[in-house]
Amino acid sequence: MKLYYSLTITFVVLVLDLATKYWVEARLLYGQPIPVTSFFNLSLAYNPGAAFSFLSDASGWQRWLLSGIALITSIVIIFLLHKHATSKLFCLALSLVLGGALGNLWDRITLGHVIDFLDFYIGNYHWPAFNIADSAIFVGAVLLIYDSFQSKNP
Repeated sequence: MKLYYSLTITFVVLVLDLATKYWVEARLLYGQPIPVTSFFNLSLAYNPGAAFSFLSDASGWQRWLLSGIALITSIVIIFLLHKHATSKLFCLALSLVLGGALGNLWDRITLGHVIDFLDFYIGNYHWPAFNIADSAIFVGAVLLIYDSFQSKNP
């Protein structure tokens, strides 16, 4: 996959993520869920930490640590996209991860936290809220795992 296509996918994920976060912040009140189905709410939440609110109670240093990790990871992913351009599934997966990482990086740098709003639950158990960027990272990671099990012909 040409680097141009990979970066286009990354850009689409980034735009979708930022647009939905902008919409959610303009329409929802913090912490007041809007029921959509019997297992899903839209609920504005802010996460200063990482996945599953890891480090969210830290004093603020996590913002820069997590931003640095995302920035370094993004540079490595761009290098890998260029190096492995012939592996379409691998590049698609990395493009999704990169778009998600950049979306959350933008939030972290500009706001100091990540905007989350997708709230799935069963009964009283709520999965930690997440966003489009997190979804893209998850799908990309699943595709990377799937790709790692595919036979590679030299």
